[in-house]
Amino acid sequence: MKLASRIVWTVVGAAAVVTPVRAQMPLGTTTADFFLRGTQPNSLTAPIVIHNNCSNCHNNADGLITKHWQGSMMSHAGRDPLFYACLDVANNVAPQSGDMCIRCHMPKAWLEGRSSPTDATAVVANDRDSINCNFCHRLVNPAGGAGEPANDANILAALFDGPPLSPGNGSFVVDPADIRRGPFSDSQCGPFHAFQVSPFFKTSALCGTCHDVSNPVFTKQPDGSYALGTLNERHPTGNKLDMRPVERTYSEWAQSSYAIVPGVDAGGRFGGTGQTYVSTCQDCHMPDTSGHGCNYAGAPLRPDMPRHHLNGAANWVLDAVVTKYGPTGSNELSAAQVTAIGEAKVRNADMLTRAATLETSVTPNYGSIKVRVTNETGHKLPSGYPEGRRVWLNVQFRDCLGNLLAERGAYDASTAILSTGDTKVYEIESGIDNSVATATGRPEGHSFFFVLNNVILKDNRIPPRGFNNIAFASIQAAPVGVTYDDGQYWDDTYFAIPGNAVAADVKLYYQTSSKDYVEFLRDHNPSTQPVNRGTELYDLWVATGKGAPLLMASNTSVNVALAGDLNGDRSVSVADIPPFVSVLLGQDTDPIHVCAADVTGGGVNGDDIGPFCNLLY
Repeated sequence: MKLASRIVWTVVGAAAVVTPVRAQMPLGTTTADFFLRGTQPNSLTAPIVIHNNCSNCHNNADGLITKHWQGSMMSHAGRDPLFYACLDVANNVAPQSGDMCIRCHMPKAWLEGRSSPTDATAVVANDRDSINCNFCHRLVNPAGGAGEPANDANILAALFDGPPLSPGNGSFVVDPADIRRGPFSDSQCGPFHAFQVSPFFKTSALCGTCHDVSNPVFTKQPDGSYALGTLNERHPTGNKLDMRPVERTYSEWAQSSYAIVPGVDAGGRFGGTGQTYVSTCQDCHMPDTSGHGCNYAGAPLRPDMPRHHLNGAANWVLDAVVTKYGPTGSNELSAAQVTAIGEAKVRNADMLTRAATLETSVTPNYGSIKVRVTNETGHKLPSGYPEGRRVWLNVQFRDCLGNLLAERGAYDASTAILSTGDTKVYEIESGIDNSVATATGRPEGHSFFFVLNNVILKDNRIPPRGFNNIAFASIQAAPVGVTYDDGQYWDDTYFAIPGNAVAADVKLYYQTSSKDYVEFLRDHNPSTQPVNRGTELYDLWVATGKGAPLLMASNTSVNVALAGDLNGDRSVSVADIPPFVSVLLGQDTDPIHVCAADVTGGGVNGDDIGPFCNLLY
């Protein structure tokens, strides 16, 4: 295909310089490029019912199911303004790619044929029920297996092109009839709705349905690169591992120590009541407690009733959902939903504080501090949707008066700008190579066009326990631009200690969306909608605090003082003798010098002379 271009003439002195500017154009994609196995649209015999149908019985006093679910992002994935802004940008550069996005965010709309047009303008209010009770509890194990309902084999056999090859990409299989499923054999559902027991609901593979994402427009090459496939055709293999990886949360877990029974002793950090080992996604995100599954009088009291917390970390997005759909917006959300979202935000913030451990120590020569971040999760830190998501270290050095001497990884809340050049930022950065640049007219290199990206430029996110380089390469999740040894699930960073510093405050922050990404979605959003959803996202972002980062861990007032270092050069030498003597004689009252001269910690006096000389020599 020959690319259209225009020529820009620039006069430099007497010479004319010809600079070709490639015209930017969308890929020639159609819904065929984004076909994925599993249940297909308009194939259900019973529609997906909304959560109100379920809350009549499952919103009991225990509050473990409807109340918790309706505060989660699972409940509001179809209201997420970040999703809609991404959707418009994706459709603009890769037409009809939004079909794949709607598939996971609003499965009711997709299954019932309302993902066309792919900009989600055909969806109705009930579709925004998102990943709801009826959808999840009608899921069929694509792999079949012992203990699954007897009719599953027939459901799988009737699928067009067969069942999915592995969990991922929203390639769900849904029972065409409204037969609901769950893990308990003694459920009292008979009088109210059809029910079957399914062990699938206790496995991480259920979560993997949507939490491994690949782009089927690209096909993996023998050298490990990803090339555009033949457009307007399905992916040649349909295997997610032959496509370009976008998210690998489920696969990261599958290659971690958590996936090996009995899992990992979390020491109470994660898991349900009295649970020592955690293994599955549900153990952390739906921890067990004692409670009832419904308010039916005969419902058993279970010691292992899963809370439907479904905790995540996208708090600012939940704020944006309330702003747009709450009482000051369209008023689509009930008061109970708004309350549940507020409670979910508290749980999200708490979960983040348990996701990492922070250790700080001073190097032997007192020239720097070592900060170790340990990943306590069952996947990379951070994981999930990669664009704009990051974790970073903030270090503040202070003198003996508490004054700030220097800061690394400073974040300005008013501008939402992070100083990245002097700290460690854990993130993944993607981009496009020359072939995609040529096909689209867009510049080669770093890119936020996730549907066009086909190279990973950086991935220094911290792997989980059990990390193995070969195993993670096999799931397309190898580190890029950094080296982690097999078995390593932590990372060390060294920060030079400035002169006169006696204390350091070290903090670890998480942010769902960077300013750069939100501005990208605003600036690259097409204006074909009645309301530009990129601009709407940006305005919501501003109105809700600009995606303020959440504190994950902190070590405050870490002692980095070097006694006897009066001149602040981080060493004790003959250069410190004159100021030491001056302080001792009362001739120098500079507070910084006085702090450093107090070697014994009991006030500056003759008792400090001997220890100072020992440090000196």
